[in-house]
Amino acid sequence: MKVGRILIVEDDQTFRGLLAAILEDAGHEVTQAVDGAAGLSRLQQRPFDLVLSDLKMPKMGGVELFRASRNFTVPPLFVLLTAFGTVEEAVAAIKEGVNDFLTKPLKDPASLRELVDRLLEEQYRGQRLTALDESDLAGLPPLEILFAGTAMQEVHRLAGEVAATEATVLIGGESGTGKELLARYIHLASQRKSSPFVAVNCAAIPENLLESELFGHERGAFTGASAARQGKFEMAAGGTIMLDEIGEMPLSMQAKLLRVLQEKTFQRVGGNREIRADVRVLAATNRDLAKETAAGNFREDLYYRLNVFPVKLPPLRDRRDVLQDLAVFFVRMHSRNMGKKLSGISAPAMKALRSYGWPGNIRELQNVIERAVILARGEVTVAELPEAIRPSQDGGPREEGGILKDAERDAIAAALKATVGNRRLAAERLGISRRTLQYRLKEYGMTGMADSE
Repeated sequence: MKVGRILIVEDDQTFRGLLAAILEDAGHEVTQAVDGAAGLSRLQQRPFDLVLSDLKMPKMGGVELFRASRNFTVPPLFVLLTAFGTVEEAVAAIKEGVNDFLTKPLKDPASLRELVDRLLEEQYRGQRLTALDESDLAGLPPLEILFAGTAMQEVHRLAGEVAATEATVLIGGESGTGKELLARYIHLASQRKSSPFVAVNCAAIPENLLESELFGHERGAFTGASAARQGKFEMAAGGTIMLDEIGEMPLSMQAKLLRVLQEKTFQRVGGNREIRADVRVLAATNRDLAKETAAGNFREDLYYRLNVFPVKLPPLRDRRDVLQDLAVFFVRMHSRNMGKKLSGISAPAMKALRSYGWPGNIRELQNVIERAVILARGEVTVAELPEAIRPSQDGGPREEGGILKDAERDAIAAALKATVGNRRLAAERLGISRRTLQYRLKEYGMTGMADSE
C-alpha cells in the first residue's frame, strides 16, 4: 500500500475528524482544514498527494478549491465529498479533472480506504514511469521536454496508462510531431523494455519488398534470395515493433498484417513454417485512417485491430507555450554534439521562431536549430535562421502562406540534394510518403530535380 500526504477540507468538524481517524489508522499523514480558503492556504504551504474536499463550503467550495489547485507545479489528486442532492455537480466536476467523489454520509470506512489506496497506487505507478533513469531513456529527450506544455499533458497520461499493457496503440499526428519518440517511450516504459524496439517505415520500402522486410524470406524464395533472412517481426521477438506510416501499406499487405495480429503467427516468404509473433505492435500514421477506411484505401478490420488505443500528437503550432523550451533544448544538444559553446538564442531570433508556422513540426524545428548552431558564434541570431523564418525587410511578419510554401520548398530541395535526387530516400528523410512528395514536386515544378526511384 502506498502511504500518502492527505489534506481533508471539510467544515463539519465531526465528519472531518472521522475521515482523519480512518486514514490515519491506515498509515497516512493527514492534515485538516475547516473550509476551502484554509485548504488553499495549506496547499500553498506544502505539497499533498491527495485532497479530500467537501463540495459545498462557505468562502470557497470544493470545485473552486480544485480549480485553484491546478495552478500548482504538481497538482494533487482530488476527491469531492458530496451529499446525494449534489451528486450531479460532482459528476460534472469529474469532467474537469476531479479524480472521483464519495457520497455523504460515508457508506463504510473500507470504501474510503479502498478509494484512497487505488488513487495513490495509480499516482505512484505514473511517477515510476516519469522517473525512468537516463539509461532507460537512451535516445530520448528528457521527459520534461518530450511531454512539455499543456497540449501534451493528456498524451503523457495516456502513454503512461497504456505502456504497462500489451494493447496495440495507434499513434496519430502530422509528420514531424514525434510519433516514433512516443512509441519508443511506450516501449521503454513497458515490461518489454529489455527486448528490441524495431521501427519500420512502411512508406519507404517498395511494395514488392515489404513482405520480406516484415516477415523475412527463405533461401530461393525469389530471384536474389541466396540465403534465408529474418524479417523485422523476428528481430523484434519479445519486444516491440513500430509500423510507421501504416496508412501507406498496400491492401495486399494489410491482409497479411491482420493475420499476424489475429493469430500471432506468420510465415517467411517462400516458407511454410509457422513462426510465433511474440511482439507488441505500435502503429503510426499522419493520415486519417477512418477516412481512408471509408474511401476503401484501408481495411476496416485492420483499422479496428490497430485502433485499440488511439493517441494523437498535437502539431507544434498548438504547443507554442513550450516553443522556447524546445528551441533552447535543441541549441544545447547540438552545441554539445558539435563541441561549441553558445549562450542561447537572441530575443529577435526567438520572436521570429514564434511567428513562424512550423509545417514540419518538431523535426523542422530541430533541423532549423541544428543549421543555426553550425553557423552561430556566441548565440543563435536572426542571421542564422533560414530566410523563410526571418522577418521581412520592412520588419513586419511575412505572409503566412508564403512562409509555409517557401519552407516546404526549401526542405524538399535540401532532402533531394542530400539523397542525390532519390525520391524514396528523400521522402523518408522528410518523414512523408513518396506519394505526397511526388505531389509536392509537381506543385512546385521541381520534378526535374529528382529521379524516378
